Amino acid sequence: MRAMRPADRLFQIVLQLGRGRVITAQALAEKLEVSERTIYRDIQNLMESGVPIDGEAGVGYRLHRGYQVPPMMFDQNELQALIFGAQVAKRWGDHALAAGAERILDKIDAVLPENLRGELTANTVVVPEMASFQSEHTTQRLGEVRDAINDRRRLYLSYSDAAGEPTERIVWPLTLLYWGYSWAVGAWCELRQDFRNFRVDRIVEARSLTTVYPDEAGKRLEDYFAQVGDDC
Repeated sequence: MRAMRPADRLFQIVLQLGRGRVITAQALAEKLEVSERTIYRDIQNLMESGVPIDGEAGVGYRLHRGYQVPPMMFDQNELQALIFGAQVAKRWGDHALAAGAERILDKIDAVLPENLRGELTANTVVVPEMASFQSEHTTQRLGEVRDAINDRRRLYLSYSDAAGEPTERIVWPLTLLYWGYSWAVGAWCELRQDFRNFRVDRIVEARSLTTVYPDEAGKRLEDYFAQVGDDC
């Protein structure tokens, strides 16, 4: 693993201290993979440069309440992670998600310093576009399902199972899972009274209903992952 640049490490310390809790030098050292002596020196440098840090060695540190961390400061790995995620959303998401990813890249480009802006067009991390991978039908169903999840709406599905048999379900859509080759919606199925996964490319029709599904114990997103998490 390449060592973090001192400037990047200082910024990471500011980010960690800005989360509203006291953090010890030992915890910072372990997270950033440096010695406690280095953390003490970095804290001192930050304080001398005007960053309002409360605390002391042996007790812990945190940022003075009200201090605002400068926005849009990314290192190379962080920028590449953002670009990769945005490209995945553009290639394999629905139309609204793809448009949102493009707006994110535009906003990042607008505020990046000149020395980092080239990373956005460097093409060092690329998600290829394979037109045959996801059909327009799947893209549209994906958007309909995502809207239902965001609005917590019960969802009517006309579905074709793995054997090609048609079925109709009313489900409580909880999450979308991307497997790298297909999307699936994890949901509570009213017919089966259990959690089920439905591949988005097998959804013939998806229609949000007017009713909002309840926040019911045993049928929540955390319950879904507790039951099927090993398979995910």
